[in-house]
Amino acid sequence: MLRHLFTLIWNRKRANLLLISEVFFSFVVLFGVGAVLITVGKNYFTPHGFNYEDVWRLEVRAGQGLKMPRAELDDVVRQVKALPGVRTVALTSGNLPFIFNTNNSAFAYKGKKSPPTNYYDADDHYLEATQLHLREGRWFTQTDDGSNHRPVVITQDLREILFGDEPALGKIFTFSEPGPNIKPEDEFQVMGVVDNVNMESDFSAPIPAMWKRLIPYDTTHWETASMLVRVAPGEGGVLQEKIARTVAGVTRQWTTEVRVVNDDRLHRRMFTLVPVVGLCIMGLFLIINVALGLFGVLWYNISQRRAEIGLRRAMGATGAGIGWQFLGEMMVVTTFGVVLGAVLAAQFPLLNAFDLPAEPYLLAIGAAALAVYLITALCAWQPSRLAAGIQPAVALREE
Repeated sequence: MLRHLFTLIWNRKRANLLLISEVFFSFVVLFGVGAVLITVGKNYFTPHGFNYEDVWRLEVRAGQGLKMPRAELDDVVRQVKALPGVRTVALTSGNLPFIFNTNNSAFAYKGKKSPPTNYYDADDHYLEATQLHLREGRWFTQTDDGSNHRPVVITQDLREILFGDEPALGKIFTFSEPGPNIKPEDEFQVMGVVDNVNMESDFSAPIPAMWKRLIPYDTTHWETASMLVRVAPGEGGVLQEKIARTVAGVTRQWTTEVRVVNDDRLHRRMFTLVPVVGLCIMGLFLIINVALGLFGVLWYNISQRRAEIGLRRAMGATGAGIGWQFLGEMMVVTTFGVVLGAVLAAQFPLLNAFDLPAEPYLLAIGAAALAVYLITALCAWQPSRLAAGIQPAVALREE
């Protein structure tokens, strides 16, 4: 039977070439959309690695042409922390969770180089504010004040990249291109390891990260200070207003912005979701057009082959047999298109395209193949029924 189907397909190779092309492009579109959706879905269900609930971001900016002395900034932190409803305040760098601000670089240890890695400044209270999960070692403490190297905490993925199976605690690494004169603050000593984190968006993959300890007693003058404030559950606008008034009480020359981190997350989610939804709509539109094209081509093929169908029926072929013949032809033609599409799609995991693992691509290939077979079967079902219902006398009389 299969050999017979191949013979019929070869005899109509010009017409079937169009069908194979349509199936091929359908597979490619479904593969692309599927790879995006699988990757986005997997990232969505991956834990963020920290607790953003009941966390606010507080950004304080000096006036035009002014800077903030560290002593006054520390006074702001103490007064905000003393407010009822505030659990803790952590001073950090400007690349706060879920906002469009990143600091990244590559790091190296004994010839091993990391991919672009996010790095943050963090004080001794950052762990309490974000509730990161420590896997090894500890967070920063006052005992690190006299350290000869910059104390850091790294994520598990960065630990595996730089140190592999070796112990990581106490190891010292540097920037991948540190320059000729390496300063002690550019040599990073691992104090602890935390779970992988995703501070970009709900649909982003975890990125290797590192937190550098902010030296508590330096004399730096800052233009902008960023803080994470963990508050008691249920706190809202009243406490935000108190925080703004507290900062203004230290100096009215500074401006204050208080935002809920979860609101930033939802905003970033919508910003990321829009292009994904647009891609899905465009893919759905293309698939509908391809499906309509397949349906029309199959319908035309049946009208052109009425004499063949009538002759087969006259020689004893059943209506069900004719229907299954047409459906089988379409499945074989579909297989040619799917194989060609799979060969193209297989290049993506082989070439490590877009720095994605092979798993989403392989799942997308399987999902696209299944969807193409389903679409083809649905498009071929009604024309096959039509072919099965043709009576031999009617078909031969028309000829």
